[in-house]
Amino acid sequence: MSEPSPLIPDPDTPGTRKRVSVRGRLRNYFFTGVIVAGPLAITIYITWWCISLIDGWVKPLVPSAYLPDHYLPFSVPGLGLVIAFVALTTLGALTANLVGRSVVEFGEVLLARTPVISGLYRGLRQVFETLFSTSGTSFRTVGLVEFPVKGTWSIVFLSAPAGPDVQTALGSGHDHVGVFLPCAPNPTTGFFFYLPRAEVIELSISVDDAAKLVMSAGVIQPEDPQTRLQAMAAGLRAAQVGPIEMQQRDRLDA
Repeated sequence: MSEPSPLIPDPDTPGTRKRVSVRGRLRNYFFTGVIVAGPLAITIYITWWCISLIDGWVKPLVPSAYLPDHYLPFSVPGLGLVIAFVALTTLGALTANLVGRSVVEFGEVLLARTPVISGLYRGLRQVFETLFSTSGTSFRTVGLVEFPVKGTWSIVFLSAPAGPDVQTALGSGHDHVGVFLPCAPNPTTGFFFYLPRAEVIELSISVDDAAKLVMSAGVIQPEDPQTRLQAMAAGLRAAQVGPIEMQQRDRLDA
């Protein structure tokens, strides 16, 4: 019986098992770090980009004498965001009373008499009122429609019921509703169309969960709170048992 070559380590020796175990742990630690740091880094980058963008819009509108950047040797990030928030909140408070509402209505009358700007302003105002209204139901319901072919289903966001003109043109036999079908992985683009409400299967998931489902191409599935709590409990148990198992494995390797 020939002796094993000293240049080729025996895979059953304890030293080889220990090297593989350490390499596996390092790989797991690395991917865990990527999972933790990746979303955090992207979130910080997008937040910083938005703050810098708003600062670039707002700060040039403020006289330099009122900016702390004029007196400090460095720029204060986020100052434009604070100024914009205070200005919009003040505008909303003034519009809520009678005097402010009268001023806004007077400005709208002037814009309505402008040939090109009037249509653009009315359209943008309707969009903003629909998206940011607290009492509206547009884009707050998720559904499924049979698209693009029979037997395949796509995620849609319910917009609003069809208007009188559209409903009359489509016929009075069905109640039609407008839906927006987002494209993956960019949900800001997609298709808008009307179809009978009976052909829409409404889902109980939130708009945020549906957006995650579309952006991840089905990888991130919606979870109910109970499932999320069970996953957190399992993670805590694994974190408590993990060091004990590692110590036992080290004793066996030794």
